[in-house]
Amino acid sequence: MTPRSRRAAPFDAIALEVFNHRLSAIAEEMGVALCRSAFSPNIKERRDYSCAVFDASGALAAQAAHIPVHLGSTPLSVRAAIARQPLAPGDVVILNDPYAGGTHLPDVTAVAAVHVGGRRVGFVANRAHHADIGGMTPGSMPLASEIYQEGFRLPPVCLVRGGHIAADVLDLFLANTRVADERRGDLLAQVAALRLGAARLAELVAGDGHARAQGGMRALQTYSERLMRATLAELCPGTYRASDCLDDDGLGTAPVRIAAAVHIGRGRARVDFAGSAAQVRGGVNANFAVTLAAVYYVFRALARAPIPPNAGFMRPIAVSAPPGTVVNARFPAAVAGGNVETSQRIVDVLLRALAAALPERIPAASCGSMNNVAFGGSWQRSPADAAGARGPTDVQFSYYETLAGGAGAGPSHAGAAAVHTHMTNTMNTPIEALEAQLPVRVRRYALRPHSGGRGRHRGGDGVIRELEFLASAQLTLLSDRRVTRPFGSAGGQAGLPGRNQLVRGARTQHLPGKISLAVGPGDILRVATPGGGGWGRPARSRRRRRRAPR
Repeated sequence: MTPRSRRAAPFDAIALEVFNHRLSAIAEEMGVALCRSAFSPNIKERRDYSCAVFDASGALAAQAAHIPVHLGSTPLSVRAAIARQPLAPGDVVILNDPYAGGTHLPDVTAVAAVHVGGRRVGFVANRAHHADIGGMTPGSMPLASEIYQEGFRLPPVCLVRGGHIAADVLDLFLANTRVADERRGDLLAQVAALRLGAARLAELVAGDGHARAQGGMRALQTYSERLMRATLAELCPGTYRASDCLDDDGLGTAPVRIAAAVHIGRGRARVDFAGSAAQVRGGVNANFAVTLAAVYYVFRALARAPIPPNAGFMRPIAVSAPPGTVVNARFPAAVAGGNVETSQRIVDVLLRALAAALPERIPAASCGSMNNVAFGGSWQRSPADAAGARGPTDVQFSYYETLAGGAGAGPSHAGAAAVHTHMTNTMNTPIEALEAQLPVRVRRYALRPHSGGRGRHRGGDGVIRELEFLASAQLTLLSDRRVTRPFGSAGGQAGLPGRNQLVRGARTQHLPGKISLAVGPGDILRVATPGGGGWGRPARSRRRRRRAPR
């Protein structure tokens, strides 16, 4: 078959499926390159990153199976990059500004345009969570009251021009982090992954021809739109409402209400967040990009068969979030926790609302928190630890991780234990990696028994993680479901709330869900994460009659 006839051939079902996997494989390979090239445990081990491919207009064409809160919001970052920078061949634009397409400051998005024969054929992008981006406390997840306190805010700027690193931009970026070497390694790993993705997309377009490749992307988007409309058509038309709360904002505002009305009809959905709390002083405010990501995640999860994740499936879904609320915060609101905590509660609210439309499919609430732990300080490493050092060396360290919890049970299954659910899709940090790179010792890492809610199907159990600090550090906890509990469904019981404790000598101190404090050598942090809610009424246990003694 000649190139001309190959380009002209229409996409049948098989050809479209193959094309979808070819695009998705580009995003997956970018992720592998980023993971293997990065420096920080947060990216290498936890895999806190996401990769995607976009068409020539900047619309999402394919993405890897990475992190929902990243991928649903990354299209806004790509739009912002396109609007602010020309993106010539060999350029890479980076940004993290939540008010210019980003989510929260630690998530740095990198975008590159792909050109073939002098013609722009698409974009590749990735987003990675950097374990420190400056701000009030190490780990850049502070209990801030405005975004200026949360870290270095970066509008779309060109990090790579014509294939060459812009040294002044890189120096500016590294001057605003506590761990410059680690940030350099992670950021350049993002650039390397984009180069690989751009090369792969250019190969695909050169092989198929520009017209066929662009036609394939459009056909995939149309196909995904049809699948989403078919999914929505299965739902009984009507309006479904629900609400839930975050425990607090970390600075005294409690609780923080999130409300949603989901309107279903004619193969379309409209989600209205009117009635949600006004934006708060603390950092649990979500920008609109995060709210969109949570909505898109829920509706794609409703489909009975996988829907290729691209711009098409988003078209039948409209989202309304009043500006100035906790789900559409205005500048300069603090937003570090909106990405990780409020996104989870939005999912809980939407699933609770949709349970009335699909009672036989919607599960109970999962853990409902990413259980964020961040800490950092200065560590005097021995010569054996610091390669090439002649004597003890003071090393700045900063670390961030999220902890798993219990999944909500469903109509046909028990909830999984010790998993990252909904808006997060990361892994745990292995004990070996944690202890090798940081001044901590893992004292305990175990399931939290009986933390899942009882029911016909029991909710999944959370975990218990105990870290002993071997050096002084500033510790920040950003967690939720420490007061409210993950709700059960169809008569199932709620999961246990989480619990944070600090063991200092013989004294055990209970910590709130959101706190920043100094810790010293020998202090032990104990985090017990929430379990998932149970589904269905628990079966009554039959009590055996006790025989009287003879």
